[in-house]
Amino acid sequence: MTGRGEPPEGPPENPSGGEDEYRSLVFDESFVRAARLQEFSAQERMGVHARAVRSLPRRGNRRRRPRTGIALVVLIALAFATAVYIGFRNPYPAPVVRRAEPLRTTVVPLAPQGPVPGGTAEALLAEGPAGAHRTGASGINFPSVRRTRSFSDSQVTIALATVKDYLVGSSLDPDVLTGGVVRPVGRLLDPDQTAQFDRSMDSPADDGEHSATGWLVRFDPAEVELADPDIRVHGTLSYAEAGADTLEVVSDHTFTYALRPVASGPHLADGASLFTVRRVLTFLLDQEDIRLHRLEVRSAYVQAGPQSCSAATAGALRPLLAGRRGDTRGTAGTDPYATGVPTAAICGTLAVSSPQRAQSPPRGPDASRSPLSRP
Repeated sequence: MTGRGEPPEGPPENPSGGEDEYRSLVFDESFVRAARLQEFSAQERMGVHARAVRSLPRRGNRRRRPRTGIALVVLIALAFATAVYIGFRNPYPAPVVRRAEPLRTTVVPLAPQGPVPGGTAEALLAEGPAGAHRTGASGINFPSVRRTRSFSDSQVTIALATVKDYLVGSSLDPDVLTGGVVRPVGRLLDPDQTAQFDRSMDSPADDGEHSATGWLVRFDPAEVELADPDIRVHGTLSYAEAGADTLEVVSDHTFTYALRPVASGPHLADGASLFTVRRVLTFLLDQEDIRLHRLEVRSAYVQAGPQSCSAATAGALRPLLAGRRGDTRGTAGTDPYATGVPTAAICGTLAVSSPQRAQSPPRGPDASRSPLSRP
């Protein structure tokens, strides 16, 4: 042996608890197993050129540890290289984030053919062409809801409810109509359209993109006010898929308001008149919009009268009130209560159906089969 030392497991215990005078001369089994040299037997030493001792190989567990570590490193490297290769060779493209496009608006004034009829608000609403129409939000009804290829029936219902909230906020809220409030409308918009909406409210322009009256119905509170809070509503909603992961909802509704001029003194009982706005709006909603209760307004086509054809309507609608006349540059009569594709382009002549001839718009079809026609 090369020298004395303690065995790898430490000094052997002494069961008797006393000093062992032969401790330095006795080698326990663990010490022998840990020895690096082994003495040849007497028979082996009798051979020619025989040596007294021979070296023992390292224990197998000590030899395997470096190899195990190297193998683990190699496996990790191979796994990482495989993941990178698959990532570059992946045939499925990353999902494309859809960006909302700017709203395109068209606002068409409808000029009266003679003086605007006046009367009491109650009589005008009950006996006029909107007499059979429902009041307020009850006039905005859902079509029959069915799932589509990419949207469940509950998602379609949520999308329609979001559109209805937008129509109520932008067409029926008194604070929006005459109070200059815009939050009920702006909070429902896709963030990509927020900047366009804000500019349309702050600096309206008749450029097809920044007309405030394309986003909502607004009157100048210094000129007119609501003569009756009951607003008559009639129209349809329809929906259909418009590409992968996108639902298109089209609304076509006519809103009838009873208005009167703003005056400091007492109002005349028969000083009210009707003002009609037909709004054909197209909305787009994807899965994220439905989850967050928001929407994108893709297009807005608006007919509103009675107004003068020369009225500047980008910032607010300019109703002609009872007894007033307007200039007419329109050629064909335009009936905002009629159904089908609107026909007026720049300015129309207001030709209203009588209550007896007024027809109810067809029930909103499931647009996955027959989408509503758009202007």
